[in-house]
Amino acid sequence: MSDADNYEASTRGGKSDSQAEFEYEEKGLLGRIHSILHHSPALVPLIVLVLAVIVFGLLNANFWRVSTLSLIFQQIGIVGILGIAQSLVILTAGIDLSVGAMAVLSSVIMGQFTFRYGIPPSAAIVIGLAAGTAMGALNGVLVAKLRIPPFITTLGTWQIFLAANYIYSANETIRSQELDAEAPVLKFWGSTFEVFDARVTYGVVLLLVLVAIMAYVLRHTAWGRHVYAVGDDEEAAQLSGVNRSRQLIQVYALAGFFCAIAGWVMIGRFGSVSPSASTGQLGNIQAITAVVIGGISLFGGRGTIVGMFLGALIVGAFEMGLRLAGADAQWTYLLIGVLIIAAVAVDQWIRKASA
Repeated sequence: MSDADNYEASTRGGKSDSQAEFEYEEKGLLGRIHSILHHSPALVPLIVLVLAVIVFGLLNANFWRVSTLSLIFQQIGIVGILGIAQSLVILTAGIDLSVGAMAVLSSVIMGQFTFRYGIPPSAAIVIGLAAGTAMGALNGVLVAKLRIPPFITTLGTWQIFLAANYIYSANETIRSQELDAEAPVLKFWGSTFEVFDARVTYGVVLLLVLVAIMAYVLRHTAWGRHVYAVGDDEEAAQLSGVNRSRQLIQVYALAGFFCAIAGWVMIGRFGSVSPSASTGQLGNIQAITAVVIGGISLFGGRGTIVGMFLGALIVGAFEMGLRLAGADAQWTYLLIGVLIIAAVAVDQWIRKASA
């Protein structure tokens, strides 16, 4: 292009051919990155996890030991299952602040029904799982039928479930010796077996199985597609024949069921039934952290259970890696906070680019 043509293009607000070609290529590159992230939201947490493993392994070679990696899996067992529950809700553009409280109350019900009422432990477990499902269904009814925002609904039920937990249990802890003597099945998921140099709990195996099952359900079944549809565009989903209210109630009920499973795993992990377990207070925050870092959009309709699992592993890797490196524990919170903000920023960019 001649100087005159360039001048004419600039006076008309246009661009030269070379400028347009460069801009096209730049947009093309960003467009390809956006397309990859849009269709594979778990890719970013996977990259972060691989980098974290490499960096922490270089800082301390013990990080790469099989026993260390197995310990990370054990530490994320409860959070990972709560993360599955939280993922289902967030995929529908909701949020559940009561997941931790449901887990603890379900575990207390299992323990109290066994020791207070003399019910066989296996039956008490079934009752606890049913109670968790009922608590989740209550959240679903309040959100779907009464149209109370999920944040307000679950903020309220979190307080209710947590208070009910202390009132019902009378703040009584059922200790490990009692469980071993009368109800060892309650501690089943805390049992271990050896793989090479690592001791692996059955709770970790359960987490991997649940992640695989729910990844398949969400990706390959009509029910899973309806979950994404409700979260992506509620009105469009309703017009296409999806029963919004029924779908939301089912999602919240299933989330409650997974919380009850997490409560059962928690008994095995901690070796006791304690109404004061920190999961009741912090479980919801930990689960949301795993979900957000794992690439599931807080606005609903996009993300995967596998991504959430990777997000939980990232948190576990950072905690273990910084501990082995001798860093102050506050650095863990700082870096995870940065990851949360970065994950949401990436999600916003993807949504803006899609618009």
